[in-house]
Amino acid sequence: MAKIKTVIIDDEPKAIEVLKRYCDDMEIIEVEATFRDPVKAIEFIQHSPVNLILLDINMPKLSGLEFLDILNAKPKIIFTTAYPQFALNSYDYDAVDYLLKPIDFQRFLKAVIKAQKIIDAENELKKKTPTEAQNNKTIYIKSGPQLYKINVEDILYLEKDGNYLLFHTVDKKILSRQNMKDIFEILDPKDFIRVHKSYVVAIRHINVIEAHQLRMGNVKIPVGRNFREGLLEITGRGNK
Repeated sequence: MAKIKTVIIDDEPKAIEVLKRYCDDMEIIEVEATFRDPVKAIEFIQHSPVNLILLDINMPKLSGLEFLDILNAKPKIIFTTAYPQFALNSYDYDAVDYLLKPIDFQRFLKAVIKAQKIIDAENELKKKTPTEAQNNKTIYIKSGPQLYKINVEDILYLEKDGNYLLFHTVDKKILSRQNMKDIFEILDPKDFIRVHKSYVVAIRHINVIEAHQLRMGNVKIPVGRNFREGLLEITGRGNK
């Protein structure tokens, strides 16, 4: 099992010392570098990708949240801070965990193990092509710090919600920070089609196609003018 390549970013030397000591006591984690200045950390991470960042929030020059807004590559994040008021903001950055100082080792260990599970699951998913994922009939959808394993055939449709996608399945809804344009990297375009700038639907679950909408059971989904022709062709209704 590969170790979790980690960077520690905190303006307090004692905080870095504690986190570094905790990491040294664990076999699954390897500290690549530590930084008191988040600006210097940006350049390092862009040239030396890591799996995990242990990140303080309240720092001079650049806060932890501002740091993440600038960073292009997005490793997994565990916030390590003395400020509980930023906990809600951490969900916008898909943080694995939010640890309040002083951090005890047991709580730190739990957060790192959670990060390891997410990283391992995503690495396994990356090894699969879209076709392989379809053949296995399951995919993993990340929602905040959690990964949901869902059956592809249970997906009804996807709905754009700001910077997120809402996966509507037969038994639940899952909100995931993903782009609509990238969704066909995990879903087979033979089985799913975009019918609107805000909707992708599972072809197998379409019941009725009308002039400007389609129906899936009791759910009505708009069909954009620019997508209607493609919908009719893929469902075998074009020119009929």
